[in-house]
Amino acid sequence: MRTGPTASRLARIVVATVVTGLSLVALLNIIEAAQKLHAVVLALVSMGGLLSLQLFFLTDRARRLAGPARLGLLSVQSLLGFLPFLVFGQSWVGMPGFVAGSFLLMLAPPRSVVGFAATVFGTLVIQSAMTTEVLLVAYTTVSTVLTGLIVYGLSQMSILVRELHATRTELARLAVIRERLRFSRDLHDLLGYSLSAVTLKSELTRRLVVRNPPRALAELDDILRISRQALADVRQLASGYRDMSLGDEARSARSVLAAADIQVRMEIDHPALPQAVSTVLATVLREGVTNLLRHSRARNCEVLVTEQGGRVLLTIANDGADQGPGLPSQHGGSG
Repeated sequence: MRTGPTASRLARIVVATVVTGLSLVALLNIIEAAQKLHAVVLALVSMGGLLSLQLFFLTDRARRLAGPARLGLLSVQSLLGFLPFLVFGQSWVGMPGFVAGSFLLMLAPPRSVVGFAATVFGTLVIQSAMTTEVLLVAYTTVSTVLTGLIVYGLSQMSILVRELHATRTELARLAVIRERLRFSRDLHDLLGYSLSAVTLKSELTRRLVVRNPPRALAELDDILRISRQALADVRQLASGYRDMSLGDEARSARSVLAAADIQVRMEIDHPALPQAVSTVLATVLREGVTNLLRHSRARNCEVLVTEQGGRVLLTIANDGADQGPGLPSQHGGSG
């Protein structure tokens, strides 16, 4: 399934682009302020460290870190966010906002809120010590708050995309497992007795075939009867699985897609259908929904059933197709 990796990469690219853009704004301010070369190098090193830590905080490895390790990395990022502020002044405005967003991302409430508030207050204090202009102090403080919230929101979006992918994958896997277990139970209940009887009678016939041919022949007749009954039972079971209701399958499909957070537009406008036609359409709908869950990155799905000139047309469309017609899927299947 390519949905999760593709969406996750896109989310990370968005976060990296925004963080890099904010860093470049600060760098341009520093260059415009006619800072010396060593100051520009210091700014680049600090920004690189901030960016690297921010992107690391998006990874699953960062989410598995213990509390002390998280606090240690946040402390390092805090130094990178605040110390250059003392050197570059207003040119470094907004950069401590990365630290504020990281506190919200890496710590649980209430520590995350305390860390966020402390970062904003620290920015306010430093800026107040550097200038007496109230508007400039207010601008820096608000910039820190907004930067922190933007970084946190985009980072959380990237994490939620990965979690959604994992949830959808698990839903599809569990649905397949449940169907296999259901079929296995039905098949076991149906054929267990018949196959056991055939095995026992075959062993008995093998012993009787020499010393009591008439009895062996009778046992063979019983084996034949049981085998025919088992075959009839299997056909009946298969027929029961094939006899499906399009209405029931449509309701089930809507529920499954909604559970996977896919918006569904479903219009089923047709007269009463023969059982054979309803079964065919229901089977196609089930297979289409299964493929959508396993092989697409769909966010919206449309299912239309219309009647045109005595013919029924089923249309399934989505906005997340990964592969064109005829391209091999990375997942095996028997659909």
